[in-house]
Amino acid sequence: MSFQWTEMLWLLLLLPALVALYLWLLHRRKKSAVRFASVALVKQAMGTGPGWRRHVPPLLLLLAIGVLLLASARPMAVLKLPSQQETIILAMDVSGSMRAADVQPNRLVAAQEAAKAFVAGLPRSVRIGVVSFAGTAAVVQAPTFSREDVVAAIDRFQLQRGTAIGSGIVLSLATLFPEDGIDLSQITGARNMPPGPGDKKDKKEFKPVEPGSYSSAAVILLTDGQRTTGPDPMEAAKMAAERGVRIYTVGIGTKAGEIIGFEGWSMRVRLDEETLKNIATFTRANYFYAGTAEDLKQVYQGLSSRLVVETKETEVSALFAAAGALLALLGAGLSVWWFGRVM
Repeated sequence: MSFQWTEMLWLLLLLPALVALYLWLLHRRKKSAVRFASVALVKQAMGTGPGWRRHVPPLLLLLAIGVLLLASARPMAVLKLPSQQETIILAMDVSGSMRAADVQPNRLVAAQEAAKAFVAGLPRSVRIGVVSFAGTAAVVQAPTFSREDVVAAIDRFQLQRGTAIGSGIVLSLATLFPEDGIDLSQITGARNMPPGPGDKKDKKEFKPVEPGSYSSAAVILLTDGQRTTGPDPMEAAKMAAERGVRIYTVGIGTKAGEIIGFEGWSMRVRLDEETLKNIATFTRANYFYAGTAEDLKQVYQGLSSRLVVETKETEVSALFAAAGALLALLGAGLSVWWFGRVM
Protein backbone atom coordinates (compact mmCIF):
# COMPACT_ATOMS: atom_id res chain seq x y z
CA MET A 1 0.00 0.00 0.00
CA SER A 2 1.15 3.52 -0.80
CA PHE A 3 -0.14 7.00 0.03
CA GLN A 4 -0.62 10.01 -2.25
CA TRP A 5 -0.48 12.58 0.57
CA THR A 6 2.25 11.16 2.79
CA GLU A 7 2.48 14.45 4.72
CA MET A 8 -0.86 13.68 6.35
CA LEU A 9 0.66 10.63 8.04
CA TRP A 10 2.42 12.97 10.48
CA LEU A 11 -1.01 13.53 12.05
CA LEU A 12 -0.81 9.97 13.41
CA LEU A 13 1.50 11.40 16.07
CA LEU A 14 -1.67 12.77 17.65
CA LEU A 15 -2.68 9.25 18.69
CA PRO A 16 -0.04 8.84 21.45
CA ALA A 17 -0.99 12.31 22.70
CA LEU A 18 -4.66 11.27 22.89
CA VAL A 19 -3.72 8.10 24.77
CA ALA A 20 -1.68 10.16 27.24
CA LEU A 21 -4.63 12.56 27.69
CA TYR A 22 -7.00 9.65 28.40
CA LEU A 23 -4.63 8.15 31.00
CA TRP A 24 -4.27 11.58 32.66
CA LEU A 25 -8.06 11.92 32.90
CA LEU A 26 -8.29 8.48 34.52
CA HIS A 27 -5.60 9.41 37.04
CA ARG A 28 -7.36 12.69 37.82
CA ARG A 29 -10.67 10.87 38.41
CA LYS A 30 -8.99 8.48 40.89
CA LYS A 31 -7.50 11.40 42.84
CA SER A 32 -10.93 12.99 43.09
CA ALA A 33 -12.40 9.75 44.46
CA VAL A 34 -9.79 9.57 47.28
CA ARG A 35 -11.03 12.89 48.74
CA PHE A 36 -14.16 11.17 50.04
CA ALA A 37 -14.05 10.25 53.73
CA SER A 38 -14.83 6.63 53.07
CA VAL A 39 -14.02 4.95 49.77
CA ALA A 40 -16.08 1.97 50.89
CA LEU A 41 -19.17 4.16 51.20
CA VAL A 42 -18.58 5.47 47.66
CA LYS A 43 -18.29 1.95 46.23
CA GLN A 44 -21.42 0.90 48.08
CA ALA A 45 -23.33 3.85 46.66
CA MET A 46 -22.12 3.25 43.09
CA GLY A 47 -22.63 -0.51 43.11
CA THR A 48 -20.57 -2.74 40.79
CA GLY A 49 -18.27 -0.63 38.59
CA PRO A 50 -18.14 -0.78 34.79
CA GLY A 51 -14.78 -2.58 34.82
CA TRP A 52 -13.17 -3.14 31.41
CA ARG A 53 -16.23 -1.87 29.53
CA ARG A 54 -15.40 1.74 30.44
CA HIS A 55 -12.30 1.53 28.22
CA VAL A 56 -13.97 0.01 25.11
CA PRO A 57 -15.74 3.14 23.72
CA PRO A 58 -12.62 5.36 24.06
CA LEU A 59 -10.51 2.62 22.42
CA LEU A 60 -12.94 2.37 19.48
CA LEU A 61 -12.94 6.15 19.14
CA LEU A 62 -9.13 6.17 19.12
CA LEU A 63 -9.07 3.50 16.39
CA ALA A 64 -11.65 5.48 14.39
CA ILE A 65 -9.48 8.60 14.53
CA GLY A 66 -6.43 6.60 13.42
CA VAL A 67 -8.25 5.05 10.44
CA LEU A 68 -9.70 8.43 9.40
CA LEU A 69 -6.22 9.96 9.53
CA LEU A 70 -4.99 7.18 7.23
CA ALA A 71 -7.90 7.94 4.89
CA SER A 72 -6.82 11.59 4.77
CA ALA A 73 -3.45 10.48 3.36
CA ARG A 74 -5.29 8.96 0.32
CA PRO A 75 -4.08 5.34 0.47
CA MET A 76 -3.55 3.39 -2.77
CA ALA A 77 -3.75 -0.41 -3.06
CA VAL A 78 -3.41 -2.93 -5.89
CA LEU A 79 -6.83 -4.56 -6.34
CA LYS A 80 -8.58 -6.86 -8.79
CA LEU A 81 -11.50 -4.93 -10.22
CA PRO A 82 -14.04 -5.44 -13.04
CA SER A 83 -12.51 -4.31 -16.31
CA GLN A 84 -13.80 -1.13 -17.93
CA GLN A 85 -13.30 -2.52 -21.44
CA GLU A 86 -16.59 -2.18 -23.32
CA THR A 87 -15.52 -3.28 -26.81
CA ILE A 88 -13.28 -6.12 -27.99
CA ILE A 89 -12.24 -6.58 -31.61
CA LEU A 90 -11.30 -10.09 -32.75
CA ALA A 91 -8.85 -9.65 -35.65
CA MET A 92 -8.44 -13.13 -37.18
CA ASP A 93 -6.19 -14.41 -39.95
CA VAL A 94 -8.07 -16.14 -42.81
CA SER A 95 -5.09 -16.59 -45.14
CA GLY A 96 -4.64 -19.87 -47.02
CA SER A 97 -2.07 -21.07 -44.48
CA MET A 98 -4.87 -21.42 -41.92
CA ARG A 99 -5.89 -24.66 -43.64
CA ALA A 100 -2.71 -26.36 -42.30
CA ALA A 101 -3.54 -29.44 -40.23
CA ASP A 102 -0.69 -29.26 -37.71
CA VAL A 103 -3.39 -27.96 -35.33
CA GLN A 104 -6.29 -30.41 -35.50
CA PRO A 105 -8.61 -30.51 -37.34
CA ASN A 106 -6.94 -27.50 -38.97
CA ARG A 107 -5.83 -24.07 -37.84
CA LEU A 108 -8.92 -22.22 -39.06
CA VAL A 109 -11.45 -24.56 -37.47
CA ALA A 110 -9.51 -24.65 -34.21
CA ALA A 111 -9.37 -20.84 -34.20
CA GLN A 112 -13.10 -20.58 -34.93
CA GLU A 113 -14.06 -22.97 -32.13
CA ALA A 114 -11.80 -21.28 -29.58
CA ALA A 115 -13.05 -17.81 -30.58
CA LYS A 116 -16.70 -18.86 -30.24
CA ALA A 117 -16.04 -20.28 -26.77
CA PHE A 118 -14.28 -17.03 -25.86
CA VAL A 119 -17.26 -14.98 -27.05
CA ALA A 120 -19.66 -17.11 -25.02
CA GLY A 121 -17.67 -16.51 -21.84
CA LEU A 122 -17.61 -12.70 -22.03
CA PRO A 123 -20.09 -10.59 -20.03
CA ARG A 124 -23.15 -9.42 -21.95
CA SER A 125 -22.12 -5.82 -21.29
CA VAL A 126 -19.12 -6.17 -23.66
CA ARG A 127 -19.55 -5.41 -27.36
CA ILE A 128 -17.64 -7.68 -29.75
CA GLY A 129 -16.56 -6.93 -33.30
CA VAL A 130 -14.87 -9.25 -35.81
CA VAL A 131 -12.27 -8.29 -38.43
CA SER A 132 -10.86 -10.88 -40.84
CA PHE A 133 -7.67 -10.33 -42.80
CA ALA A 134 -5.70 -12.08 -45.54
CA GLY A 135 -4.45 -10.04 -48.53
CA THR A 136 -6.90 -7.34 -47.47
CA ALA A 137 -9.01 -6.83 -44.36
CA ALA A 138 -12.76 -6.67 -43.83
CA VAL A 139 -15.17 -5.98 -40.98
CA VAL A 140 -17.28 -9.15 -40.96
CA GLN A 141 -19.17 -8.01 -37.85
CA ALA A 142 -19.41 -4.49 -36.48
CA PRO A 143 -19.20 -4.28 -32.66
CA THR A 144 -22.42 -5.67 -31.23
CA PHE A 145 -23.91 -7.11 -28.06
CA SER A 146 -25.46 -10.00 -30.02
CA ARG A 147 -23.42 -13.15 -29.44
CA GLU A 148 -25.41 -14.94 -32.15
CA ASP A 149 -24.35 -12.40 -34.80
CA VAL A 150 -20.71 -12.68 -33.73
CA VAL A 151 -20.76 -16.49 -33.90
CA ALA A 152 -22.42 -16.37 -37.33
CA ALA A 153 -19.72 -13.97 -38.56
CA ILE A 154 -16.95 -16.28 -37.33
CA ASP A 155 -18.60 -19.22 -39.09
CA ARG A 156 -18.63 -17.29 -42.39
CA PHE A 157 -14.83 -17.08 -42.70
CA GLN A 158 -13.50 -17.81 -46.19
CA LEU A 159 -9.83 -18.54 -46.89
CA GLN A 160 -7.96 -16.10 -49.14
CA ARG A 161 -4.43 -15.44 -50.34
CA GLY A 162 -1.92 -13.22 -48.56
CA THR A 163 -1.29 -12.25 -44.96
CA ALA A 164 -1.71 -8.54 -44.19
CA ILE A 165 -1.32 -8.40 -40.43
CA GLY A 166 -0.96 -4.61 -40.49
CA SER A 167 -4.22 -4.29 -42.41
CA GLY A 168 -6.06 -6.25 -39.74
CA ILE A 169 -4.72 -3.93 -37.03
CA VAL A 170 -5.48 -0.69 -38.91
CA LEU A 171 -9.03 -1.76 -39.77
CA SER A 172 -9.61 -2.78 -36.14
CA LEU A 173 -8.55 0.72 -35.06
CA ALA A 174 -10.77 2.33 -37.68
CA THR A 175 -13.66 0.29 -36.32
CA LEU A 176 -12.98 1.48 -32.77
CA PHE A 177 -12.34 5.12 -33.76
CA PRO A 178 -14.49 5.94 -36.80
CA GLU A 179 -14.21 9.65 -36.02
CA ASP A 180 -10.41 9.61 -36.55
CA GLY A 181 -10.75 9.40 -40.34
CA ILE A 182 -8.15 6.61 -40.71
CA ASP A 183 -7.27 6.07 -44.40
CA LEU A 184 -8.47 2.60 -45.44
CA SER A 185 -7.86 2.83 -49.19
CA GLN A 186 -4.90 0.41 -49.02
CA ILE A 187 -6.45 -1.75 -46.31
CA THR A 188 -9.80 -2.97 -47.61
CA GLY A 189 -9.06 -2.75 -51.31
CA ALA A 190 -11.92 -0.26 -51.73
CA ARG A 191 -11.69 3.41 -52.56
CA ASN A 192 -12.56 5.93 -49.90
CA MET A 193 -15.76 7.89 -50.37
CA PRO A 194 -15.24 11.63 -50.95
CA PRO A 195 -15.73 13.64 -47.74
CA GLY A 196 -19.19 15.02 -47.08
CA PRO A 197 -19.99 18.66 -46.32
CA GLY A 198 -19.69 18.23 -42.56
CA ASP A 199 -16.83 15.69 -42.40
CA LYS A 200 -14.02 18.21 -41.95
CA LYS A 201 -16.01 20.07 -39.36
CA ASP A 202 -16.82 16.94 -37.36
CA LYS A 203 -13.35 15.36 -37.55
CA LYS A 204 -11.61 15.50 -34.19
CA GLU A 205 -8.00 16.57 -33.82
CA PHE A 206 -5.89 13.52 -32.95
CA LYS A 207 -3.67 13.71 -29.89
CA PRO A 208 -1.45 10.72 -28.95
CA VAL A 209 -1.96 9.23 -25.50
CA GLU A 210 0.06 6.95 -23.24
CA PRO A 211 0.36 3.39 -24.70
CA GLY A 212 -2.05 0.99 -23.03
CA SER A 213 -4.03 3.79 -21.36
CA TYR A 214 -7.29 3.33 -23.30
CA SER A 215 -9.37 1.08 -21.08
CA SER A 216 -12.59 1.03 -23.11
CA ALA A 217 -11.44 -1.37 -25.83
CA ALA A 218 -8.85 -3.97 -26.78
CA VAL A 219 -7.86 -5.95 -29.87
CA ILE A 220 -7.11 -9.67 -29.96
CA LEU A 221 -5.01 -10.49 -33.01
CA LEU A 222 -4.70 -14.12 -34.12
CA THR A 223 -2.45 -15.20 -36.97
CA ASP A 224 -0.38 -18.21 -38.04
CA GLY A 225 2.09 -16.76 -40.51
CA GLN A 226 4.33 -13.96 -41.62
CA ARG A 227 3.26 -10.72 -43.24
CA THR A 228 3.32 -11.00 -47.05
CA THR A 229 1.49 -7.80 -48.02
CA GLY A 230 -0.12 -4.69 -46.63
CA PRO A 231 1.27 -2.07 -44.26
CA ASP A 232 4.09 -2.75 -41.82
CA PRO A 233 2.59 -4.40 -38.70
CA MET A 234 4.83 -2.34 -36.42
CA GLU A 235 3.64 0.89 -38.01
CA ALA A 236 0.09 -0.28 -37.39
CA ALA A 237 1.03 -1.17 -33.81
CA LYS A 238 2.38 2.38 -33.42
CA MET A 239 -1.04 3.71 -34.44
CA ALA A 240 -2.63 1.52 -31.76
CA ALA A 241 -0.11 2.59 -29.11
CA GLU A 242 -0.74 6.27 -29.87
CA ARG A 243 -4.44 5.64 -29.21
CA GLY A 244 -3.73 3.71 -26.01
CA VAL A 245 -5.22 0.47 -27.39
CA ARG A 246 -3.71 -2.82 -26.24
CA ILE A 247 -3.25 -5.55 -28.86
CA TYR A 248 -3.10 -9.05 -27.40
CA THR A 249 -1.44 -11.28 -30.01
CA VAL A 250 -1.99 -15.01 -30.42
CA GLY A 251 0.29 -17.14 -32.59
CA ILE A 252 -1.21 -20.43 -33.81
CA GLY A 253 0.62 -23.36 -35.42
CA THR A 254 3.78 -25.35 -34.85
CA LYS A 255 7.00 -23.37 -34.71
CA ALA A 256 8.61 -25.56 -37.37
CA GLY A 257 5.83 -24.67 -39.80
CA GLU A 258 4.26 -26.82 -42.46
CA ILE A 259 4.20 -27.07 -46.25
CA ILE A 260 0.70 -26.53 -47.60
CA GLY A 261 -0.94 -26.23 -51.02
CA PHE A 262 -3.56 -23.62 -51.82
CA GLU A 263 -5.13 -22.78 -55.22
CA GLY A 264 -2.35 -24.42 -57.20
CA TRP A 265 0.66 -23.23 -55.19
CA SER A 266 2.54 -24.57 -52.22
CA MET A 267 4.74 -23.01 -49.55
CA ARG A 268 6.06 -23.53 -46.05
CA VAL A 269 4.25 -21.39 -43.51
CA ARG A 270 6.07 -20.31 -40.39
CA LEU A 271 4.93 -18.31 -37.41
CA ASP A 272 6.55 -14.88 -37.05
CA GLU A 273 6.65 -14.86 -33.25
CA GLU A 274 9.10 -11.98 -33.02
CA THR A 275 6.72 -9.56 -34.76
CA LEU A 276 3.75 -10.68 -32.65
CA LYS A 277 5.76 -10.28 -29.45
CA ASN A 278 6.88 -6.81 -30.52
CA ILE A 279 3.31 -5.75 -31.32
CA ALA A 280 2.10 -6.90 -27.90
CA THR A 281 5.02 -5.29 -26.05
CA PHE A 282 4.70 -2.02 -27.97
CA THR A 283 1.02 -1.69 -27.04
CA ARG A 284 1.51 -2.82 -23.39
CA ALA A 285 -0.28 -6.14 -23.94
CA ASN A 286 0.82 -9.81 -24.04
CA TYR A 287 1.75 -12.45 -26.60
CA PHE A 288 0.40 -16.02 -26.38
CA TYR A 289 1.57 -19.08 -28.29
CA ALA A 290 -0.89 -21.87 -29.19
CA GLY A 291 0.69 -24.96 -30.71
CA THR A 292 -2.41 -27.15 -30.41
CA ALA A 293 -6.18 -26.72 -30.38
CA GLU A 294 -6.19 -27.27 -26.61
CA ASP A 295 -3.50 -24.62 -26.17
CA LEU A 296 -5.61 -22.21 -28.18
CA LYS A 297 -8.67 -22.83 -25.99
CA GLN A 298 -6.61 -22.20 -22.85
CA VAL A 299 -5.21 -19.00 -24.37
CA TYR A 300 -8.69 -17.65 -25.01
CA GLN A 301 -9.82 -18.69 -21.52
CA GLY A 302 -6.90 -16.78 -20.05
CA LEU A 303 -7.69 -13.76 -22.21
CA SER A 304 -11.31 -13.86 -21.09
CA SER A 305 -10.39 -13.68 -17.40
CA ARG A 306 -7.71 -11.06 -18.13
CA LEU A 307 -10.13 -8.79 -19.96
CA VAL A 308 -13.04 -9.23 -17.55
CA VAL A 309 -10.98 -8.60 -14.40
CA GLU A 310 -7.94 -6.36 -14.28
CA THR A 311 -5.38 -5.68 -11.57
CA LYS A 312 -4.75 -2.00 -11.02
CA GLU A 313 -3.65 0.45 -8.36
CA THR A 314 -6.74 2.11 -6.92
CA GLU A 315 -7.37 4.74 -4.28
CA VAL A 316 -9.10 3.18 -1.25
CA SER A 317 -9.66 6.31 0.85
CA ALA A 318 -13.42 5.69 0.84
CA LEU A 319 -12.95 2.25 2.41
CA PHE A 320 -10.81 3.69 5.22
CA ALA A 321 -13.29 6.53 5.79
CA ALA A 322 -16.18 4.07 5.98
CA ALA A 323 -14.27 1.87 8.43
CA GLY A 324 -13.45 4.89 10.60
CA ALA A 325 -17.09 6.01 10.64
CA LEU A 326 -18.26 2.50 11.60
CA LEU A 327 -15.78 2.33 14.48
CA ALA A 328 -16.91 5.74 15.77
CA LEU A 329 -20.59 4.73 15.56
CA LEU A 330 -19.88 1.42 17.29
CA GLY A 331 -18.07 3.18 20.14
CA ALA A 332 -20.88 5.71 20.57
CA GLY A 333 -23.52 2.97 20.43
CA LEU A 334 -21.82 0.83 23.09
CA SER A 335 -21.38 3.87 25.31
CA VAL A 336 -25.09 4.71 25.12
CA TRP A 337 -26.08 1.06 25.64
CA TRP A 338 -23.80 0.46 28.65
CA PHE A 339 -23.79 3.88 30.35
CA GLY A 340 -26.78 5.77 28.96
CA ARG A 341 -24.60 8.50 27.48
CA VAL A 342 -21.75 9.10 25.04
CA MET A 343 -18.53 9.05 27.06
